Amino acid sequence: MPPYLAGREEEKSEFGRLLDQGPILVNMILTGRRGVGKTVLLDTLKPLAIQRGWLWVGTDLSETASVSEESIATRMITDLSVVTSNIVISESEIQKSGFTGRKEKITQTLDFPFLVHIFQTTPGLVIDKLKAVLEYVWSHLENKRIRGVIFAYDEAQNLADHAEEKQFPLSLLLDTFQSIQKKGIPFMLVLTGLPNLFPKLVDARTFAERMFRIVEIDRLTEEASKEAILKPIDDADCPLKLNRRSVKTIVTMSGGYPYFIQFICREVYDLFIQQLSAGKEAHVPSEAITRKLDTDFFAGRWSRATDRQRDLLMAIVCLDNCDSEFTVQEVVEVSKKMPRKLGFNRSHANQMLTSLCEAGLVFKSRHGKYSLGVPLLSAFIKRQMSPDQLNLGFP
Repeated sequence: MPPYLAGREEEKSEFGRLLDQGPILVNMILTGRRGVGKTVLLDTLKPLAIQRGWLWVGTDLSETASVSEESIATRMITDLSVVTSNIVISESEIQKSGFTGRKEKITQTLDFPFLVHIFQTTPGLVIDKLKAVLEYVWSHLENKRIRGVIFAYDEAQNLADHAEEKQFPLSLLLDTFQSIQKKGIPFMLVLTGLPNLFPKLVDARTFAERMFRIVEIDRLTEEASKEAILKPIDDADCPLKLNRRSVKTIVTMSGGYPYFIQFICREVYDLFIQQLSAGKEAHVPSEAITRKLDTDFFAGRWSRATDRQRDLLMAIVCLDNCDSEFTVQEVVEVSKKMPRKLGFNRSHANQMLTSLCEAGLVFKSRHGKYSLGVPLLSAFIKRQMSPDQLNLGFP
């Protein structure tokens, strides 16, 4: 967690408005590229919900949670039991065996074994069993001054249906929340994920368009970036200050992405201390930090790409709009400037972009356009290219 979350007041206000719903008609999706601070923002929303009387459950959604309908149901029951296991639903006394005649007090709570018991003994499909658990839990929560329950899941783009295996965990999740919300049960779904998350939800269930408020998180503005850099220093009354030139350099290098602001600021402070200890004038060593960023952040991702995929990525970064959205046709057109044996036709470019999406280096938006999946990736790729390659003079 950063010491200060800058530039996200509008997103927090939107979440606050959703908390005031009654009944729940709209859920929330936080979406954006890697490095914009989705997970940090999600963690910041948790205390806001708790302060207003909501329970908060959730975790990262790994791909294993989406293997089957039962796996996603088990994931939800497990998360829910964490906050309900101390809620007593019955107490009874039983006679202990022996001559003492003493009685033993038995307390039943909404713990995991009990919720699993409800799930397993309810007849019907997995969705029927899961809804039975959620409805039963709410029947014991609604009289305890609890506004509702937030189910918050990070990395939700990992969710997927598997039609070939007749398993539809993503559809089950959407169907379950739509059903219980229609019954007036205040359970809200908050998902975070990459920009391909919402298209996946709509592909699974078209009514997902009406279920969610989409909050797109972008890079910070220049002012918010400066605030993210300077306010923690001021709040901590840090003896080491940054001058305007250093702050401007950090803002430029980070591109306004919170992850990179934190990464660069940490490196800057470590290096400043070394420079001052050696009696040197402190300055932001841009080249040294860039090399470290290349090694620690980009190199592992770049290594996932095959040589042919790298050719395509190098062609993409030669587009003027490589840092926003681009189409298959634009990629094909720019690749025509490459030597003939390295160029891409439309079919080949489509296949390569699909494989790059699976590798997390590219993602596809709902309106059929693509974007690089990692912030500042284009600058890294250009650093791997020779001047001739930048002019499409491959190899």
